[in-house]
Amino acid sequence: MARRTGRRPGNPGTREAILDAARAAFGERGFDAASIRAIAATAGVDPALVHHYFGSKDQLFLAAMEAPVDPRALIPQIVAGDRDGLGERLVRMFLGVWDSPAGTAGVALLRSAVSNEWTARLLREFVVTQVLRRVLDHLDVDPAELPLRGSLVATQLIGLAMMRYVIRLEPVASAAPETLVATVGPTIQRYLTAPLPLVPDAAG
Repeated sequence: MARRTGRRPGNPGTREAILDAARAAFGERGFDAASIRAIAATAGVDPALVHHYFGSKDQLFLAAMEAPVDPRALIPQIVAGDRDGLGERLVRMFLGVWDSPAGTAGVALLRSAVSNEWTARLLREFVVTQVLRRVLDHLDVDPAELPLRGSLVATQLIGLAMMRYVIRLEPVASAAPETLVATVGPTIQRYLTAPLPLVPDAAG
């Protein structure tokens, strides 16, 4: 029987070919619009082989990002408990990851995103689809407000990471985690659950 053409077999280069195709797809089209089938076609493999190597699209995205942690393992701990403590739990978990050995990779990713548009796109997709969306899905608020609420939360978390771990602004850089939880947490909580001001848009 003639061998099929146009598809890569399962060799050591196959995994990297899939990751390269995934990075291109996620960077160009975003997480939601990128499909396993399209990524497989670009890599020249069968979609089943993508699932064989990486499982789900979420797992493929995390591998393509070289994400130091899997948010799916952390988010349940954040959303569990009373609604009013959500902001503090989110900041506590965030600092716990960045203060751990995984934080080294996080700092490298953040530095790269500042100067590299492609990495910035991937980081944005990671923050929105893998972290914020999983938290916001548990909120009983107007769905139309979720993009703004999520963006506001991101300004605090990424700003905190930049100042504490990259720029190392004192006393934030050496502050005890619980100090930051107590001070930043309420701001995150307000962005998540407090009423948003009614500000007319440019269209009036």
